[in-house]
Amino acid sequence: MRYREYKKVDLPWLDEVPSHWEINRAKYFIYSKKEINKDKKIMNVLSLTLNGVIRNDSENPIGLSPGDYSTYQIFNNNDLVFKLIDLNNIRTSRVGLVNEIGIMSSAYIRGIIDISILYPKYIYYWYYKLYLEEVYNKLGSGVRSTLSSNELLEMEVPVPPKEEQEQIARFLDWKINEIDRLLSIKEKQINNLELTRRILTIDTMLNNDYKIVMLSRCVSENKRKNTNSNQNLLSLSYGKIIRKDIHGTFGLLPEKFDKYQLVNKGNIILRLTDLQNDHKSLRVGLVEEIGIITSAYICLICNNNVIPEYLYYYLNAMDLRKDFYSMGAGVRQNLNYNELKKINIKLPDKDKQKYIIDYLNENESNIKKIIKGKEKQINKLKQLKQSLISDVVTGKIDVRNIYIPEYDQSKQYRRRLHFRRKF
Repeated sequence: MRYREYKKVDLPWLDEVPSHWEINRAKYFIYSKKEINKDKKIMNVLSLTLNGVIRNDSENPIGLSPGDYSTYQIFNNNDLVFKLIDLNNIRTSRVGLVNEIGIMSSAYIRGIIDISILYPKYIYYWYYKLYLEEVYNKLGSGVRSTLSSNELLEMEVPVPPKEEQEQIARFLDWKINEIDRLLSIKEKQINNLELTRRILTIDTMLNNDYKIVMLSRCVSENKRKNTNSNQNLLSLSYGKIIRKDIHGTFGLLPEKFDKYQLVNKGNIILRLTDLQNDHKSLRVGLVEEIGIITSAYICLICNNNVIPEYLYYYLNAMDLRKDFYSMGAGVRQNLNYNELKKINIKLPDKDKQKYIIDYLNENESNIKKIIKGKEKQINKLKQLKQSLISDVVTGKIDVRNIYIPEYDQSKQYRRRLHFRRKF
């Protein structure tokens, strides 16, 4: 429901507000002051994240940390914190509301609120709206694309009556809690589906009684170099072989690609380096097209007794079960082809291989369809959250007389999904 009367506003990100709201520069009720933690009197380290301001562990911090927290600045309860550097990056957090005394980087902007005029959570939602709409990213200047505290506080903001600000903040807290609860349910459902897929692959491939053979009987090592200057650059990413821009600057690329290996559809790629330090990556991929890939990866060419997709599923199951981490040698635990080819695999006849491939493909397809549906629901909920914040904090929706019930912010929901094995 809209307000009865509105007045025009000449701002790039705001065209009207309710007629009784004021528009003022933020500097009249927010000021910025740095208080450096030079005596280390406070050691409660806080971090600005996509989930808001959270506590960090000074002994084992998340992300980059200084050698000495005496360079950090002190924040108090109800302060705003802004990270308005490197504004070309649209995927990082930009604004948060501090809920306790703590310290954060001196590179951040501290906003101290005059609480006689502004309700902290309301003004936080206003600045969060600007973040969601990528307003800060469009305003930054300089080599590192930054926005100074002076520039930030010169920006005009809408100021409803104080009591109305509180109602707006309470309403958004309530509704966003409901949306976040639904998002959490959907995300857990996707995680459960991913877990189901992994368990299904491991169980199908590794927990059956088939003939055991050494891998060397099924494959040979690819030794084809890129002598014809193929330009279709491939890379292994999250267990998938993807195309990569050969002219791009992302990652370390050589000037020439003559030492890269030429790969064909049906080859299997394994990245079995740095097993000591990286226990999260998926290290096996199936090539779907002719291209080139770094020679640092092992590339397997399948013999006639094994269907490439079957062997991919088998090695992928080993990868999901983290079997490779116990095999590497050396300081960084690398595994080369001569060591890899000695492992034993379970190899049924080709008819059974085809049956297993069809079974896993069917289940993977079904799971992917469900996940895609969940992801669409998540995107719609995120869009609803963004539009709700924008509409309420700018006065497009009048929430003054809406009753806000008591609600539980700690509810958790779980859903179990079962897949029946066919053999």
